[in-house]
Amino acid sequence: MGLIVSKFGGSSVAASRKIERIVEIMRLDANRRCIVLSAPGKGPDAGVKVTDLLIDAVNRALNRQDCAAPLEAIKARFAAIYEPLGVGRARIEEALGGLDARLGARDSHPGKFRDSIVAAGEDMNCRLFADYLNTVGIKARYVNPKDAGLVVTSVFGDAQPLPEAGANLSALKSACANEAVVFPGFFGYTVDGDVATFSRGGSDLTGAILAEALDASEYENWTDVDGIFSAHPKMVDSPRQVAAVTYKEMRELSYIGFNVLHEEAVRPVMRKKIPIRLRNTNNIGNEGTLIVSERLPEERDVVGVASGGGYCSFTLQKFLMNREKGFGRRLLSIFEEMNLSYEHCPSGVDNISVILDQEQLKPETVNNIIRAFDEQLAPDEIKTEFGIALVSVVGEGLVHKVGVMAQATGALSKAGVNIKMVNQGSSEISMIFGIDAADEKKAVNALYKEFF
Repeated sequence: MGLIVSKFGGSSVAASRKIERIVEIMRLDANRRCIVLSAPGKGPDAGVKVTDLLIDAVNRALNRQDCAAPLEAIKARFAAIYEPLGVGRARIEEALGGLDARLGARDSHPGKFRDSIVAAGEDMNCRLFADYLNTVGIKARYVNPKDAGLVVTSVFGDAQPLPEAGANLSALKSACANEAVVFPGFFGYTVDGDVATFSRGGSDLTGAILAEALDASEYENWTDVDGIFSAHPKMVDSPRQVAAVTYKEMRELSYIGFNVLHEEAVRPVMRKKIPIRLRNTNNIGNEGTLIVSERLPEERDVVGVASGGGYCSFTLQKFLMNREKGFGRRLLSIFEEMNLSYEHCPSGVDNISVILDQEQLKPETVNNIIRAFDEQLAPDEIKTEFGIALVSVVGEGLVHKVGVMAQATGALSKAGVNIKMVNQGSSEISMIFGIDAADEKKAVNALYKEFF
């Protein structure tokens, strides 16, 4: 087997014993030569993530307030993790020493300043972890993303890798042959040399980028769950674990509710058909869930039922709407001009609905949308509805199966769930139902019972 890229999330690096577990995992397979770490998350003795402490420090600095409290908490957290492992206090202070200077160098660009601080959690953790690996007999080297050539766009807080990043990172292959490479997740550097972070949870994306660049045989993503389940455990009691899903199925599941993997992390590995394996740091004996380009057919055509709340709809009615050229374009341009993205757009002959994520909306946004509708589209009627949940049935087998829609709608009907919207994409990998948010759990259980 070839090189394995192993990414460990915040829960997997939250305490000393977790760090020791990573070493145990590395020793189980010598091919785990590229290690990507997140910043320490919540732990048994720590109720706040390091990244959240850094965000607190950023906000204080931007408001010219004292940053001492979050700084001391961050330093105490790293000391609590690494001192019991034999990493000296002097080395910990050295690794964290640049943080004070960064906070003191407030930039006129708040986003740039924020990213330079928030990325420090991953960076400091990887420096200290590489030191620890060397003390336990595993030859290792910390690699800075700038030195490795992980160049990204200048969209601070939501950066994307530039095309040349892959070629630059491929040079690490020789380093991985001789020692373990420890690489911080979540951030890269712009062409101007500024730190720019990916969106929250972006360490998953770092691992995927490296897996593609290094032609890895597998990309492991270690977290605190065994893998992907056919429904969320908070919705359904003891749902079955899924052995394998396709990249497309994973994308559909991630879209609504399945947040075990950053939604952008699939694309880099998909290009080279590199498998992703989701595994549990606390349960090494479980093989996890494999995400691949193709999977073996199972007796079930549906692999999962996902759900999420917090959506709203705007429905416009207008007689002869279907004859009015450009109506749909003008409708969607209203949302574009307000910097809003939409989820679905089901329509009839004389009506059309736009489904949005409510979290995008500010108090004045709804009124502004309706006013724009009146001025630019002159509809006969406008209806708004809030508190909508979306429930999705996902599986590549749906394209070959007759009657799945009837099964799903029948199950929802028997459970007394009213369907407000139905949308099935042209790929036929999923079907999505809009329902009252109050019925979300009931709907998921009804669909799970029907298909599993």
